[in-house]
Amino acid sequence: MTDRSCEVSWFSALCDDDYEFLGVPDPMLKSSWEHCRDIVVQADTLGFDNILLPSGYALGIDTTAFAAAIATMVKNIRLLMAVRIGESWPPQLARQIATIDRILGGRLTVNIISSDMPGETMDSEPRYRRTVEAMHILKTLLNGQALDHDGEFWKLKVEPARIGTVSGKAPPLYFGGLSPAARDAAAKGCDVFLMWPDREEVVKDIIADMTARAAAYGRTLKFGYRAHMIVRDTEAEARTAADRLLSKLDAAKGAEIKAKSLDSQSFGVNAQVALREAASDDGYVEDNLWTGVGRARSGCGAAIVGDPDQVLAKLNRYQDMGIEAFILSGYPHAAEADLFARHVLPKMKHGPLEL
Repeated sequence: MTDRSCEVSWFSALCDDDYEFLGVPDPMLKSSWEHCRDIVVQADTLGFDNILLPSGYALGIDTTAFAAAIATMVKNIRLLMAVRIGESWPPQLARQIATIDRILGGRLTVNIISSDMPGETMDSEPRYRRTVEAMHILKTLLNGQALDHDGEFWKLKVEPARIGTVSGKAPPLYFGGLSPAARDAAAKGCDVFLMWPDREEVVKDIIADMTARAAAYGRTLKFGYRAHMIVRDTEAEARTAADRLLSKLDAAKGAEIKAKSLDSQSFGVNAQVALREAASDDGYVEDNLWTGVGRARSGCGAAIVGDPDQVLAKLNRYQDMGIEAFILSGYPHAAEADLFARHVLPKMKHGPLEL
């Protein structure tokens, strides 16, 4: 066990992203209030520190409404609520965030997504500039300060809403993206920079680059890592589970699932495609990092596969590089949460990420 503490989060499949066999829809695992509720309540019971509630306009169920409801049912876990900036009016979003944080007892964190407005497409550079503005507006209002903002996308002069967060401050903003514009947006505005799986040397390079970019704005960042998990008693069993996950995948169906995602052509997604193409014939791009998940998933496209000691060693190496938050998942999400919580979580020094 490393001496450093980290935040260990799980994932609730709000965006129709839960399978026993990847790419084979299962009515029992389709996004619904009941199914996603059960994943969150289970993660709370198992001792995870936080849980990502993802958001996609075309897929699954609404994240903000779900977060407000589930906040009344959990006791210890934080919620990492994804919000799509293209669909939001920042002052109203600030009030929603403050309200849900109050319901939750001060345990809300926010994942900023630099999204388009549904039905519209904005070039990425102005879209990320809009996201920087939104993060500034949210932080100002949620810090209880009056806003006088004359920006490129919003011109607002408004007092903060009467209701604020439990802490009286803006909750931590998590954000990810690999394009130059996304990296610049993160350096300017977020608190926790999230990255998808990649080779260890690439992860080191990204952390170094983002540390320098943030320093140029007089800021510091914390770093998070999003990955799937397949952990079993032995490495052979874990590899067999990975093969089983893909055993019924039709290539055309996998491509269709990937294309449905609104971020399917993003810089980061293309990096995940390149990672998979660089892998060996069995899908492993380095020890214990398997890219097979990306055959039917846009976004986070790799899993850490191995026995408990191998998985823990991999996570410890990421911590040595500077990762302080992990957002983990697996298929099916409830079953893999239980396996990870039994095999690995007790061996980790972990707790909510503090800024």
